[in-house]
Amino acid sequence: MADNRRTPTDGILVVGLGRFGGQVAASLVRLGHEVLAIDQDDGIVQRWSDRLTYVVQADSTDEDALQQLGVADLRRAIVGIGTDIEASVLTVLALNEIGVRDIWAKAITAKHGKILSAVGADHVIYPEAAMGERVAHLIASQMLDFIEFDDGYAIAKLQAPEEAIGRTLAESALRSKYGITVVGVKMTGSDFTYARPETMVYGGALLIVAGKTPEVERFASVT
Repeated sequence: MADNRRTPTDGILVVGLGRFGGQVAASLVRLGHEVLAIDQDDGIVQRWSDRLTYVVQADSTDEDALQQLGVADLRRAIVGIGTDIEASVLTVLALNEIGVRDIWAKAITAKHGKILSAVGADHVIYPEAAMGERVAHLIASQMLDFIEFDDGYAIAKLQAPEEAIGRTLAESALRSKYGITVVGVKMTGSDFTYARPETMVYGGALLIVAGKTPEVERFASVT
């Protein structure tokens, strides 16, 4: 059954247990956090009741209901409501009004995101757009993984280029040639190694590189 007891102040609130919110809640639990999850759909609440710390059927736009659940005592909240924009915005507004200090919210459009920021969201997430951008980079290059930051910088995992094999990082001078920084090197069956000038790169090595997005993309094109 759903548990509607008050959660500890170090717990995290997740509102909306759809694909995004449910995945976030489950991942937080795996990482050792206590989670208070709220959804309006009683069927969804029942499905999650044995997987999360506390799961409650409630109207997340109702400040009084949130107060009764002890949400005002929590430091962080994630609003995973996407398609119901009105509920998403009103939930963020309610959380802001009762004093939740760190509010993350999912947005499905740029306009939705602007409204969320205006009513109190501290962080706006565009999961579909971010994933689409990431997949496009992986498809269009030899990257094995790619993360871009808001300030135009990125970090990527890729196979070491031929010019680096059998040489130290100082000898291959990848930074001066491509403007990227090799953060680490990973060989199959070996531990991750933080990169140093004397680090040797062998065949089959994976490089973790960071730099401005265009430079990371240019380096990926030669691997």
